[in-house]
Amino acid sequence: MEKKIYFNTPQRLTQLIGANTTVIVAGRRTGKTDSIASPFVLRNMQRMPGSTGGIVVPTYKHGLTNTIPGLLAAWKRWGFVNGIHYVIGRRPPKFFGKPIIEPAEYEHVITFYNGSCAIIISQDRPGSSNSLTLSWLLIDEAKFIDYERLKDETLPANGGIKSYFGHHSFNHSVMILSDMPQTQKGSWFLHYQDKMDADLIETIKGTIYEIWKTKERIRQLNAKGEAVPSYLRNYLRNLDRNLNKMRSVAVFYKEYSSIENLQLLGESYIKQMKRDLTPKTFQTSILCQRIGIAKDGFYSSMREAHKYNASDFEYLDSLGYDFNESQLDCRADKDLNPYAPICIGMDYNANINWIVAGQPTGRRLNVIKSFYTKFERKIPALIDDFCRYYVHHECKVVVYYYDSTALGGNYAVNEQDFHWVVCHEFERHGWQVEDINLGNPMRHDEKYLLINQGFAGKQRLMPMFNRQNNDDLILAIQTAGVVRGRNGFRKDKGGEKLAETEEDLLQHRTDGTDAFDTLYIGCEKFPYRDSFGYHSGGVL
Repeated sequence: MEKKIYFNTPQRLTQLIGANTTVIVAGRRTGKTDSIASPFVLRNMQRMPGSTGGIVVPTYKHGLTNTIPGLLAAWKRWGFVNGIHYVIGRRPPKFFGKPIIEPAEYEHVITFYNGSCAIIISQDRPGSSNSLTLSWLLIDEAKFIDYERLKDETLPANGGIKSYFGHHSFNHSVMILSDMPQTQKGSWFLHYQDKMDADLIETIKGTIYEIWKTKERIRQLNAKGEAVPSYLRNYLRNLDRNLNKMRSVAVFYKEYSSIENLQLLGESYIKQMKRDLTPKTFQTSILCQRIGIAKDGFYSSMREAHKYNASDFEYLDSLGYDFNESQLDCRADKDLNPYAPICIGMDYNANINWIVAGQPTGRRLNVIKSFYTKFERKIPALIDDFCRYYVHHECKVVVYYYDSTALGGNYAVNEQDFHWVVCHEFERHGWQVEDINLGNPMRHDEKYLLINQGFAGKQRLMPMFNRQNNDDLILAIQTAGVVRGRNGFRKDKGGEKLAETEEDLLQHRTDGTDAFDTLYIGCEKFPYRDSFGYHSGGVL
């Protein structure tokens, strides 16, 4: 029995246009990986037997947890079975076709039954695109892609084998997928909008409609038992030929908000995302709107160089491509020193609570991960999240930096103050707490000077952020504004003066940054030293 598959408007239009270069900038849950990337990869691998393509992801962990599972889930729904139609991460069975250019190894390769291969290229894994000859590229989460590396290492490999596939419009094709970027560096693909020939795209649409009309007329003649004139068949062939030529040079750029998929997501999902996400994350990741970057914001000295990737490939490789999400814990983080305490700063709010965790090493403060809980999930749930993630950490010591805002009040948990609850919860989970009181909160202008000097390398510690583990925190830091007053600089907590609603609390923009401030001030001004010679400036 024929199985019907639902595609929303962005998904149908992308497949219909079939441009050689396709750039889709869309909000969350619009089905970018599931029903835009999956048909693209499937078409290329099926219609170019023995070809090799590349699936480019910013980090191996992202590919392992987002891109690849999304592709495989879609293929499974469409009837493609792992082990029969394709294999992943291992040498294919003998009954599979042979690739034209066989990979050196199959550990990070998807192989189809007809010999086509898709190589998983992760930018945090050196050499993953070396010496490749590719016939197509899928670039996922493009806002996190290092364009200079892509341009130097991967794009030149997309030369394909013209003698085999030169007649296909999708030979050397590129698909770029992302939600709206929040940084200048992450905006490298937005210029494709200027490269799109809108008239050509409209001509492609018109040609497809003309092909449909012609085929429909041929079907009607066949149904009546009448002869199909030869000119109709010739006309159809010419239309197909012209369509192929247009597609081979076409650039298709389109932006969509998550509301495009409202029929499947439902209105409640959009409302929930507006409630749960920071306003700027909602603006970029759901509504897919462009935002300005705070070039002279509160953290004006932060640069792209203050972010890093740190995956433990040995551990991630051991998981394979069929793993439980609970296995993705601190063992996947290469930057974690398992024998040193973890320093934390926190921020407490009735609607959101944050932990920002770091480990100083040498002259760096590595911000290794951040956690937050929303609304009904309070501080105990937040600390439970932390302890579950770091359950395999060898040194169960947390250095808890706090200031007077943690004392004498608690509007998030019970009658005890924040400090007591935090210490109690960590101890209940078997962690030793070294609590260090920073006193009254530092003045904003002093904090501004201290932290920006840290970013500039003029303090003892320079903040560095694990990109994969601090997505929302990095966004909040990059967009935190500043207001000037008689007493100097102050962090702008006004949230661009937008009207406050119960679902869109403006203070969500800066809560996480306040937790980071506490962590940095603590590690910089109040270094912790234990009996084993560890202190919050590194190991002595």
